[in-house]
Amino acid sequence: MSSTAKSGRQPVASKKATASKTGKTAKPGVREQNAQATRDSILRAATKVFAKHGYDGGSVEKISTAAKSYDRMIYYYFGSKEGLYIEVLEGIYRRMNEAESRLALDVAQPLEALRAVIRFVLDYYRKHPEFITLLNTENLHKGKHIAKSLRAREYSSPAIAILGEIMQNGVAQKLFRDDLQTRDVYLLIASLGYFYLSNRYTLSAFLGDNLEAPDALAHWEGFVLDTVLRTVTR
Repeated sequence: MSSTAKSGRQPVASKKATASKTGKTAKPGVREQNAQATRDSILRAATKVFAKHGYDGGSVEKISTAAKSYDRMIYYYFGSKEGLYIEVLEGIYRRMNEAESRLALDVAQPLEALRAVIRFVLDYYRKHPEFITLLNTENLHKGKHIAKSLRAREYSSPAIAILGEIMQNGVAQKLFRDDLQTRDVYLLIASLGYFYLSNRYTLSAFLGDNLEAPDALAHWEGFVLDTVLRTVTR
């Protein structure tokens, strides 16, 4: 008889076996945590560098310096400068989607829900100027980088889906027109917010008004709300 049997003690299962039985995944080790921290640091630095210098001016050297890392780590984690840039673009879309998903929308009240979506879009653009700047840069490149993303379409789907549900409820309640496409309403909201902020400096000089002044921003928000609601309501 073994000493274990004599003492009445049961053999202790290994940590790996215990984890598999309980269905729990072991926490990442120090090496994995450090690798993720390095990757995240490079992405944050790249977002700032590309927003400031554009794709062409945002060199690997500038990014690695800003991240307090090394050039080779960028190639190790992202494969190339373009690979890093594509992940930066995916990141700005993902973060906007995540922020929108946290809205407490009652789609059964379509008018209020639509107003909330419009205010969110305008407010997000104002608070995240890097979003505008990076999209301007990518449009200068005719979208050739984001076109290579395998995730680009999945980031547009939630925003369209939320707006589509609002529109459907509005139509069902005979509040909204039934001849509008959700995509067109989405483009209307996005364009009214995007154009104003992406051109605020040149338009301020051209029109002789400070379009960044709080009263000017509040006025434009009211105008956008009125314009969209007049377009969609019966």
